[in-house]
Amino acid sequence: MAVKVCHFTSAHPRYDIRIFIKECKSLSAAGYDVTLVVADGKGNETNSGVRIIDAGKSNGRLSRMTRTVWRVYKKAIDVDADIYHFHDPELMMVAWLLKLKGKKIIYDVHEDLPRQLFAKAYLGKTVASILSLCIERIENFFSSRFNGIITVTPFIRDRFIKSNSSVEIVSNFPLLSEFSFTASDEKHDEICYVGSITEERGILLTLKAMEKINARLNLAGTFGTTELRDKCEQLSGWQKVNEFGFLNRTDVLRIIARSQVGLSVLKELPNYVNAYPIKIFEYMAAGIPVVASDFPLWKEIVEGNNCGICVPPHNTEAIADAVNRLLNDKKTAQQMGENGKKAVKEKYNWEAESLNLLSFYKKLQ
Repeated sequence: MAVKVCHFTSAHPRYDIRIFIKECKSLSAAGYDVTLVVADGKGNETNSGVRIIDAGKSNGRLSRMTRTVWRVYKKAIDVDADIYHFHDPELMMVAWLLKLKGKKIIYDVHEDLPRQLFAKAYLGKTVASILSLCIERIENFFSSRFNGIITVTPFIRDRFIKSNSSVEIVSNFPLLSEFSFTASDEKHDEICYVGSITEERGILLTLKAMEKINARLNLAGTFGTTELRDKCEQLSGWQKVNEFGFLNRTDVLRIIARSQVGLSVLKELPNYVNAYPIKIFEYMAAGIPVVASDFPLWKEIVEGNNCGICVPPHNTEAIADAVNRLLNDKKTAQQMGENGKKAVKEKYNWEAESLNLLSFYKKLQ
């Protein structure tokens, strides 16, 4: 009889790439009986062998973190799974209740939440520091009581292994099957940035650099605030932007494939410095060179595999110079693109990471 697994989330969409596309589908393909509980108001369905149960859409963040959490918990209980695998810090309390019912619990830590708070400028340093300390203590308390922790980076693993000896890294690397194409031969005079668009992720610095870059910027993603978008429109670099807004995966990959360089010049904040940059891996998988922030971990990936150039993220001159060098030296850019693709095929891919996930599940049975 197949082991019953229930993934549950109150904040992520049902087709979340990590949760559904990578983890749930990998587990289902390996013979597990998989259910995913979500809260989006889109109803129940079965997709790729995974049962998806809808706990109903929340009305705002406060409602999501209170009422929705309990609705997700009740749906999860009804599944009566052997292993429960959750993805949001706000679900720690209900996960613990499931543990008290004799269930095996996995906490999937996507981001370093205590450090992430420092990226929220509206909190201020003092408030962010206090909240960071409180949240870290709460996470440590609950995580010590779960059966296992899955993290995405060595930094987060090292944090949690102090409170739980059963910690596994399952990095959020690209699916090779998504990048079966080669980078388009019909290259435009374009570079790209794909992802959330915020000041912390470098949009203002990027637009400033665009004033000296001989190409257009393909910008795919959603602005953090309307005020930020208005601010961007006032900059002269905005005149070189092709704004696409939020795109589905297919269109995102097309934008990357038609671009000559991929940008990931994020500010030097704790949550970014120690994080694996999924967009950089996607640029690499698509065979285009990368210009990225010169964080030690990122330099190890980008310069260590000779697939791009790392620059100080606050230095717009350095950003513009690196991009123009790659635009003007097609041979070097092409070789860097090939190097990145090779590195993803050999090391940085989900197909390899899924084996870590399956091995971790085997240990819990």
